This record gives sequence, C-alpha cells and structure tokens, in this order.
Amino acid sequence: MKADVSSGKTKLLYVAPESLTKEDNVAFLQTVNISFVAVDEAHCISEWGHDFRPEYRKIRTIINEVGDNIPIIALTATATPKVQSDIRKNLQMTDATLFKSSFNRSNLYYEVRPKKNVVKEIVKFIKNNPGKTGIIYCLSRKKVEEIAEILNINGIKALPYHAGLDAKTRAETQDKFLMEDVQVIVATIAFGMGIDKPDVRYVIHHDIPKSMEGYYQETGRAGRDGGEGHCLAFYSKKDVDKLLKFMKDKPVSEREIGTQILKEVVDYSESSVCRRKQILHYFGEKFDETGCNNMCDNCRSSKTYFDAQEDLIKLLTFIKEEGDKFDDQHIMNVFMGQNNQPISSCYKHDEHKFFGSGKDKGYNYWNSLIRQAELSDFVKKDIDHYGLLMLTDEGRKYLENPYNIKYILNREMEAGDEEDGDEPSQGSGTLDVNLLKMLKDLRKKVAKQKSLPPFVIFQDPSLDEMCIHYPITMEELKRIHGVGAGKALKFGAPFLELIKKYVEENNIERAQDFVVKGTANKSALKVSIIQNIDRKIALDDIANAKGISYEELLKEVESIVNSGTKLNINYFIDEMIDKVRQDEVYDYFRETEDDSIDKALQELGEEDYTYEDIQLMRIKFISEFGN
Repeated sequence: MKADVSSGKTKLLYVAPESLTKEDNVAFLQTVNISFVAVDEAHCISEWGHDFRPEYRKIRTIINEVGDNIPIIALTATATPKVQSDIRKNLQMTDATLFKSSFNRSNLYYEVRPKKNVVKEIVKFIKNNPGKTGIIYCLSRKKVEEIAEILNINGIKALPYHAGLDAKTRAETQDKFLMEDVQVIVATIAFGMGIDKPDVRYVIHHDIPKSMEGYYQETGRAGRDGGEGHCLAFYSKKDVDKLLKFMKDKPVSEREIGTQILKEVVDYSESSVCRRKQILHYFGEKFDETGCNNMCDNCRSSKTYFDAQEDLIKLLTFIKEEGDKFDDQHIMNVFMGQNNQPISSCYKHDEHKFFGSGKDKGYNYWNSLIRQAELSDFVKKDIDHYGLLMLTDEGRKYLENPYNIKYILNREMEAGDEEDGDEPSQGSGTLDVNLLKMLKDLRKKVAKQKSLPPFVIFQDPSLDEMCIHYPITMEELKRIHGVGAGKALKFGAPFLELIKKYVEENNIERAQDFVVKGTANKSALKVSIIQNIDRKIALDDIANAKGISYEELLKEVESIVNSGTKLNINYFIDEMIDKVRQDEVYDYFRETEDDSIDKALQELGEEDYTYEDIQLMRIKFISEFGN
C-alpha cells in the first residue's frame, strides 16, 4: 500500500487518527507530497462532542509535522456551536470559512413515549407498518440480543448487530438489511456508520440516547430518500439513572460534561415544546415551530399555556442581579424555596426577595419557564462553565421593554420506569374480572382432580394475563407470561376451551397486537443455567460464573420452572437443607393454596428457615408436581 502512495497511484488515503499517531506512519507521510487533509467526524475533537476521541486532538500537531501550509477541511454532521468552536481552535482554523447547512429534516416525524410496555409497543408499531424496514437502537448488547429474539418470536424478521459479533456476521447482517432479507436491525450505536440505505422508514430508541448529537445522528438514518421517516424514542427516568451511574467512576470534568449533555436529552424528552425547534436550537439554529407542520408529537398534542411575563421578568432579573454564576437547578431551588447548601448560604439566596416566591407553582412550571426562556434566546447556557445560565442581549432588551408572552407547560410524563423492556404487559389492557373468577374456579377444580395446590397449575399473574389477551389456541397460550410449552400442553386444554367459549358467548373482540414474550428456554442465559444444573453445578457457583447475584439466579431458575421446564436441583438442596426440614416445607406446600414465601416463613418459623430455603423448596415442589 505504501508503494502505491509513494508512486502517486493512491489518490485518496484514509487513516484512522489512532494509526496516524504512530511514529513510523508519521515518518512515512513526511516522504510524500500531501496536497489536502480532510478531517471527517470532526466533532470527535471536542470533549463536548458526543463521541470524543483523544487521538483526534493530536491531528493538528501531526499535520504540522508532516508538512507546511497543508490545506485542511473539517467535516461533521453533528456539531453544536460549542463543538464548532473547539474544532476551529484545535485545528487552528480560526480564519477558516464556515459552511453550514440547516439541521432540519422536514420529512422526519419525532415522537417520545414513556417507557411502559415497551416491547408490546415496539411489536405493535412494527406490525402496523408492514413491509417497512427500520432500526431499533439499544444501549447494551444484551438488550439487543433480547429484543431481536422477541421480534423473531413475533414473526418479525430481525437480526442483532453489535461490536461483540465477529466481522463476518456483521457484514452478512448489513448485506441482508440492504437486500431486504431482514426487516429490522436491532443494534447498538455500532450500526449505521456508512450504511447508505435510503428507505429506512423508522428508527426506534428502546433506550434514551446519551446525547442529542447521538439522537440526531441515529434518527437521521431514517427517510434519507426524502420519504417517510418515523423517529420514536422511549423515555424512562430509570434509563437516565443508569446512564448517570455509568459516569460515576469517570474523572470529575468528564462526569460534569457527560451529565450536562445527558440533561439536554432529559429536557428534550420531558418538554411539551415542538421537538424540531428544540433539536435545531441545540445545534444553534433558530426555528419557528409553525414550520414543523405537525411533524412531531408535541405539535400534534393539545397544550396548556401560561402567562409567563411576570415570572420571566423575575427570572431574568435574578440572573442579571446575581450574575452568571448559577445553573438552572439552583435557580429553580431559589424560586421553589429549597435551600441549596452550601451555595445558598454563601450567596444568602435563602434571604433573597424571590426565595420561595414560586413554590406554589411547582417544579414543572419553573422547568418549563427556564427551558423556554432559553429557546427564546433570553438566556443561554455557558457550556464552558458547567451550564451556568447567562443573560443574553435579547434578555436585556426584554427586561427594558417587557411584553406579554405565553409559554407551554410541560405535560407530566406518565410513569415510564419499567425495570426491563420485556416485562409482561399486564395492566396494559382491561382485566376481565368475570373471566378471572371462572378461570380461578377451573384452576381449583383441575388442582383437586390432580391432588395439587392451585398455584402449581397456573400462577395468578398468568391467569391475569389470560384475562387481558384471551388466548384461544395452544400457540397463544404458550405466549402467556409464566406458561411455556410444557405447562400449556400439560394443563392448557380445559382453560383454552373455557376462554374460547367465553369469547364467543360474549362477542369479545380480541386484540390483534398480542405480544409474544421470549419463552424460558429461548434465553441464552436460561439455556446455560439449565445446562449447568444438568451438570449438577452448585447454584451459587453458577451465579458467580454468570456475574449475577444468588438471589437473581433463583429468580431465573424459578422463571424456568414456572414456565413448565422440569429441573432437578435436589443435589443442591440436599447440601443446603436437611431432610427433616425439606419434608416439613414439602408438606406445607402440599396443603396450602397460597404459594407466598412470606406466609410460609410465618407458618414454619423464620428462625428455622431463610427466604431462599423456602424459595428452593417451592422451585423443587413446582418442578416435580407441575412439570
């Protein structure tokens, strides 16, 4: 390759910054005539860029070593004003001409939903868009694998894509997506770079992204042909907490930057203002929301407006008088009357005339006011100083000549804090209490015939879900959470017969968006657990090997057994619990109709048993009698 470069045969040479820094490569480049340097993905130069890479900051130094006065161009699709400034400074391009096109993608529809029944929502969305291709982004490789698996169980052709897969598999996956052999790619952010598929019709964020730049770049892979592009993101405060937790071990400055960048995503997700206006403002572009043409969920939704003039004047006055020393959270604390030690005591803001003056209006109100004051360019964040709010020239003009102004009150975001994206969809529909009573009566009858406690047949959450989705075939019954193939075949027939008759007699229209949950033996983790139990490996050793707690492992084992798979864990129980106590717990579960571990502990004595002892015996009991 070097010979081709030296001879002039190679006209364009692509070098990663990490390779460019190697001494032998620098020495070689000094021997050839370089006419032009283009720095792609230039936002990586800035610590405020969403994909900061330290090697990018060395590019200018190396160019200087290679030759004098080499023309240079920096290119990026996602750079905020702050990042643009960093690029210019670092590459010593202070006199360079700036070419900047609009960030607006008018054909994209932006929507944010609370992360509630997220898998059901995703499957329903895809099935309502038949024949269309899309990308689903997840933050972890594990979640990518899980979601791809669930989509396939639902009859949706999907493949996972992440950096943990080998290069051959990744290349084959890309080809299948481009050739439309697969409908959906479920991916980490590793997917999309260099993929030029013009007709991606939707991009779904299963997890909220880490930055607005990342969000803009990933949603930008939809509708590149100018056609339809639906950008759907699911928002959960728990996702935000997880991302903040990932940052806690990073250096202070990096953590501060990451927190501010993430806060922009939170503000965007929770705001009721035009999504497009917020995105473009983030990238330093002014936009009148009337130009959105109802191409975002907020513009299509009803809004609650409030008169902002009086409190806006208070806000701007506070910043003007107190100086550009405080972020939005501190200013909200002042107006809400929350003493933010030690800053408040240092500046005596707990004695300020505005302290507590807006307490009755609530956090959501002040958050809306400050966010929209920023969108109106009355205030701006001093990014270099950890997001401190500064009064702008527009803000000063408003204080001199105030006028009536109305802002939009943020809608309270619904609870969207599912622990897992693939939790069962209980509560998402109306539970049929009449059918539930009939199913419980049938369960009691079947249990009596088989001399088993009712909970061994089907547990309450499974019956609840049957009363939402009305399964009438064996395949549909297997999809119910906690049932599985084994249990469906062993106990399912009379329950299906009852539900089918009930549906016909009551003219019930069953939902068509029924969601399949991954069955117990489908999960790679569960398969591995079953294999290890077959080899009689101690459960606590399995937990350690899988990097999960013993309590988490027992939950997984219980899930496997409850779905109808028989497991023999006697080898482990015999080590943990003596035979007399085993018999005592066994007799208890034979006679009770309630499988509650807490109740069992009360009956049998907490001094003699641990919670895990009872749980182990319940697993053994259900496995032997129910599966």
